[in-house]
Amino acid sequence: MTGAASPLYWESHGPADGETVVLSAGLGGSGNYWAPQLPALTNRYRVLVYDHFGTGRSRGDVPEFYTVEAMAAELGELLEEQAAEPVHFIGHALGGLIGLELARRSPELVASLLLINAWSEPNAHSRRCFSVRRKLLLHSGPEAYLEAQPLFLFPPVWIAANSEWLEQESTHMLASFPSQANVLRRMAALQAWQPAPQELAEVHAETLVLATRDDALVPWTCSQKLAGRLPNSGIRLLPEGGHAVNVTEVERFNELMLDHLRKHRLPAEALTTEEAL
Repeated sequence: MTGAASPLYWESHGPADGETVVLSAGLGGSGNYWAPQLPALTNRYRVLVYDHFGTGRSRGDVPEFYTVEAMAAELGELLEEQAAEPVHFIGHALGGLIGLELARRSPELVASLLLINAWSEPNAHSRRCFSVRRKLLLHSGPEAYLEAQPLFLFPPVWIAANSEWLEQESTHMLASFPSQANVLRRMAALQAWQPAPQELAEVHAETLVLATRDDALVPWTCSQKLAGRLPNSGIRLLPEGGHAVNVTEVERFNELMLDHLRKHRLPAEALTTEEAL
């Protein structure tokens, strides 16, 4: 099932009566990012994937001074229409920040959170990485930006072993690359997001924070700090996998993801009669 609930393009996979899992990508914004997870989820769960506004099939011009809060509000409107009960939210990097804002502002919509290589405040290393990416896009264009992107997302050994796939992905992404303004405004939004500790303390959804020690974009200590500021959270550190660990370590990641979902099944009273049977 697909839809274009304004302003977001979305797809629903799996049984209509299953508990809903929402997958939210990082800066790239494409729901296609989660292709390695769909086979593991769709036998049991109703999986909702979407393209962030201003990316992929969610067409539109990202406004100046765009915010993570606005991204969460856009998704919240979609979930109010498409989810009959609280959802399990899985977010990668920027997607994780969106999930945190959604859970804080609309707690009735979120049953649990799985946050992958996310953070609670800016850090000097990531700021340097985003500065380089911004300059590449401004001065060298989308092709150079995409050529450099794997260096921030994947471990070197994985890049060397998957060069053909990366070339194909780069060609595909270049064909549907968002406007320069959209990319830069989304990048500025994630860099500006810095909730106060008391705001993070308002997130009461059961949360697993997952980080990789070899993440070249977001230091794992950022996830550690984030987990320490959430009242109902645990943290899992993986030795390797890079920033996009759900792509590079599919089997291990999917196992952790499914275990998290099993631990936080919705209580029967939160389900419809058909789902509870």
